[in-house]
Amino acid sequence: MNETKKSLAEEALDLVMPSIETLLVEKAKRTHVHIVVMNPRKKPWECKFADAIWYERSITDDKPWERDYTAFARAKANQAWREGQHGIVVTALAPATLRHGDTVYDGSFCYNGVIVACSGVEPYFDMLISAWIALAIQQLSQHQIQTYRAENPNEAFVPIE
Repeated sequence: MNETKKSLAEEALDLVMPSIETLLVEKAKRTHVHIVVMNPRKKPWECKFADAIWYERSITDDKPWERDYTAFARAKANQAWREGQHGIVVTALAPATLRHGDTVYDGSFCYNGVIVACSGVEPYFDMLISAWIALAIQQLSQHQIQTYRAENPNEAFVPIE
């Protein structure tokens, strides 16, 4: 059987999924969200936004969505990617950078180049989910480096996409 290897973003989301599910069931006003993860190796001056999306996933229930949370998550991701900052920083401290069509809702998180955006629940919970995923990506990357270094002490590191 040929198994497809998970992307690092998918692996990170799977790792924090139990916490996300608990949050959605026990605290949030809805039980569905859309998540967008940007490729940290692709920058706004190198490619178009759509080409920099690394991974997306909807976590959904059987209820119809009140709004297009996929579009909101993508808008949050685009703003954070373009500005290199959390959405809350942009809306609260740099509102002059907002462009026509930008969203004024928070919910993205930027952690040392890893940008994740979420939409569907309260903006502060969207941001929390985004932060969990961004931190997991960086720490799983650190694990890759340490594992590779131990197995290949004389080789250059080749990151797993």
